Amino acid sequence: MTAAGDKAFIFQSRLNGAVLRMTIGKPEAWSIPEARTEARRLQTLVDKGADPRAAKAATIATDTADRAEAKVERQRQQVTGLEAWGTYCTARASHWSERHARNHAVMVQAGGEPRTRAKVKTLQAGILRPLLARPLALIDADTIAAWMTAEAPARPAVAALAFRQLAAFLRWCGEHPEFGAIAQAEAHKPRRVRELVPEVGTKDDCLQREQLPLWFEAVRRLSNPVPAAFLQTALLTGARREELAGLRWDDVDFRWGSLSIRDKVEGIRTIPLTPLVSQLLAALPRRNQWVFSSPTAADGRIQDPREAHERALSAAGLPHLTIHGLRRSFGTLCEWVEMPAGVVAQIQGHKPSATAEKHYRRRPLDLLRMWHTRAEAWMLEQAGIEQPSASEEPARLRAVQ
Repeated sequence: MTAAGDKAFIFQSRLNGAVLRMTIGKPEAWSIPEARTEARRLQTLVDKGADPRAAKAATIATDTADRAEAKVERQRQQVTGLEAWGTYCTARASHWSERHARNHAVMVQAGGEPRTRAKVKTLQAGILRPLLARPLALIDADTIAAWMTAEAPARPAVAALAFRQLAAFLRWCGEHPEFGAIAQAEAHKPRRVRELVPEVGTKDDCLQREQLPLWFEAVRRLSNPVPAAFLQTALLTGARREELAGLRWDDVDFRWGSLSIRDKVEGIRTIPLTPLVSQLLAALPRRNQWVFSSPTAADGRIQDPREAHERALSAAGLPHLTIHGLRRSFGTLCEWVEMPAGVVAQIQGHKPSATAEKHYRRRPLDLLRMWHTRAEAWMLEQAGIEQPSASEEPARLRAVQ
């Protein structure tokens, strides 16, 4: 008993000539017989030359480590795929383009938000969300197979893309110090899983020469001039949808006839501002920094011209044609004027396909303009539209200046 009144059973002996003293425990936890039994056990260790204090410390250390490891393991098992996906996207953001990062965000979006200008009135949940909402440790081959079986029939192209992104994510998890011990990094590899991934063929939607009159007539009749100009510009420049949607007035040089496009491959590419495109852009309202502006959109620019395009196609009696199909149409229709493939690629922002193109061809803007203006003139001729004079300054532009 201490001076303060605390009581404890004490074991005392001698080990290697020195006094050995250690606490067994408090009377509240140990009865006298139990304390005596423990004392005899400790004396047995001493008789064998072992230090019971060291044995006790080792046991405590082992128990503490086991408890800490068990706690960490419980925490790991509770980590969801969505949490790991967020860490993954943050870590890889500097290596991705803005669009690639946005695609990853869409894959796991919660959905359910109202949409006012779409056929589907609520935002659909991302295709990967139900799979990644599970604990990361439970995302195995069987789980992926079941997910793919449920999703692939309804949206095969998106499911195929999601599978590729999932595979890259799992490989990254396998190399990550925090997730490597719990993620099944090769869960996507079994053949029975890969065989469920839809084979998405190359799209071939494209405007034919004989369809140009109907297409231009229907598009030019759209009540809203912004999507009408957007669709015509898409066909006449072969630019990607997001490249045009992100076009700012600062990117348009009416004086020197050029467009600076934010290219997802090269960064910035400059292409000619052909006569009709110049006229279309000069006639658009300047509401904000965006060329193709929208007073109803949150960020002030056109969001999705597909609805307007579908109305025009329906009015013209033409088959379904995607916005990317207009880009494909530009490359195809340019063959009618025998435009060199390298010129088409440079205007559209394709990577060079040969060593000569990659290292030895640096075409000036005026050379591109010659071919680009010729291609526009031919398309308009087929559509029965007169191409504006290249030297003719649009009335709208004169008013702005």
